[in-house]
Amino acid sequence: MLTWLLGTDGDWTLAIARIVLGVIFFAHGAQKMLGWFGGTGLQTTVRIFREHLHMPAPLAVLAVATEFLGGLGLIVGFFSRVAALGIAVVMCVALFAVHSKFGFFMDWYGDKKGHGIEYHILVLALAMLVIFKGAGALSLDQALSRHLGAQSGVALRIDPYAGVITQ
Repeated sequence: MLTWLLGTDGDWTLAIARIVLGVIFFAHGAQKMLGWFGGTGLQTTVRIFREHLHMPAPLAVLAVATEFLGGLGLIVGFFSRVAALGIAVVMCVALFAVHSKFGFFMDWYGDKKGHGIEYHILVLALAMLVIFKGAGALSLDQALSRHLGAQSGVALRIDPYAGVITQ
């Protein structure tokens, strides 16, 4: 199981998708957790989630932590599949609980009451790529996978179409 979680190849396309997704969610998480980048900080975010979304405080904190820590994990490529799965779950909740009633498109012109689901679908596509294919190049997952394979004496071969294959 650990081999599959960490296993990846040196694909630069995956690395780009993972890092971009990580930067976006680190920034969103930092807004909500730390008040950076014009955000409100954790206390206000939890209050907004409770009052407007009727979300229990522990789940609100978990969502914020998932965005912030998941974003960091994706940037450095550490347990990238787990981080991407967490972000995908947060996006599914946001998509169905909040944004689906506003249609497909973002509110670019300020004439709707909220943003549609196009952003969430894009994020889900990037997250699914990382979940299924791994972290790609420049990731701690790749380095740990190689290290664990060398320690166990099991040679790992990464096939970009079939995943991790032990020999």
